[in-house]
Amino acid sequence: MPIEFLGMGAGNDATETTPATTAAFDPPYAAHIAKIHEENNWDHVLFAYNSATQDPAVHAAWVAANTERIKLRLAHRPNVSHPTFAAKSFLTLDHIAQGRVTVHFITGGSQGDQAKEGDFLSKDARYRRTQEYMQIVRRAWEGGEPFDWNGEFFQFTNFSSELKSFRGQRPGISFGGSSEAAWQVGAQEADIYAFFGEPLADAAGQQQKILDLAAAAGRVEPLRWQIAFRPIVAVTDELAWEKAHSILAALESRKAKGEVIDKVRHYADKPEAAGTQRLLAAAQRADHHDRALWTAIAKAAGGGGGSATALVGSYDTVALALLDYYELGFEIFGLRGYDFVPDAIEFGTHVIPRLKAEVARREAGVTEAELRERQSVSRAKLLTR
Repeated sequence: MPIEFLGMGAGNDATETTPATTAAFDPPYAAHIAKIHEENNWDHVLFAYNSATQDPAVHAAWVAANTERIKLRLAHRPNVSHPTFAAKSFLTLDHIAQGRVTVHFITGGSQGDQAKEGDFLSKDARYRRTQEYMQIVRRAWEGGEPFDWNGEFFQFTNFSSELKSFRGQRPGISFGGSSEAAWQVGAQEADIYAFFGEPLADAAGQQQKILDLAAAAGRVEPLRWQIAFRPIVAVTDELAWEKAHSILAALESRKAKGEVIDKVRHYADKPEAAGTQRLLAAAQRADHHDRALWTAIAKAAGGGGGSATALVGSYDTVALALLDYYELGFEIFGLRGYDFVPDAIEFGTHVIPRLKAEVARREAGVTEAELRERQSVSRAKLLTR
């Protein structure tokens, strides 16, 4: 099981600690940061979605034309286009990128942000729609004879697409969510299930619930697991913690001044998303968990988004912390720092090569079945301790 790293395909240089110095969408910067990831051992970049920012599909197409190897993770919300149109758009992008596309389907964690683009469905209804949408997209990618659809949310007749999957391999399907409704959908439909950065035991508990639901649905294909953190690294643990407290102070200073840090997710509001609620619950229990997980910055961010827990420490400390999650079966790590370009270079230079080398060493001569058994044992130990 290889280990992979997903960075942020940002359109500008704004973070929680620093306002943008570029345009809201700056094409030269977007190409530059993607190339930085490509040149520094990263495997994927993410093109995020919310109602206020650039179209991630066009953004990803621009990056595809300006890179050669980096894989493209395209976030997409099912309320913004019909699934047959979306299926063709994704395949068109995948042809431009020559097979580098995975689509991350977002059900939506903010009722207010959904409403800005005309979506007033309840949360559970949105999850049902997302499942139906993913089923239609996958069916459209299969090609073959024209087909009809008469579902709860979509109806059409005699659809077919002349555009086929690039070299016979469809794009991947990524999905996330931390509610019962999300688990039900992802257990059946996702190739990759994405988590926010929870403590080890919490993550293992979610995995087990999803695996149980997948088994109950008769799924036989293995799920791939992804988890997201904000790594804060340095040569030594002491220097990393200095950096961490500086980042926290910068965030709190901006909040105290009343600056608008995120126009979509308001830092004073109670978060609606179950994933963010789980992170805040972990933060209430303790600021530090496991080997290097730091939740104080999630507490400071409040309702301001999900990927807010940090892994803090030296290059070796954070590498070991990520290996703890790898032992649970997590093989894709979504990571972004607080200063995109230098952080991507530092992590890509000093941490990713160590992790890939160690995973290759551990995997040598180990079968897939043995790896799955080891992951199952690791989850069981965490859930019974």
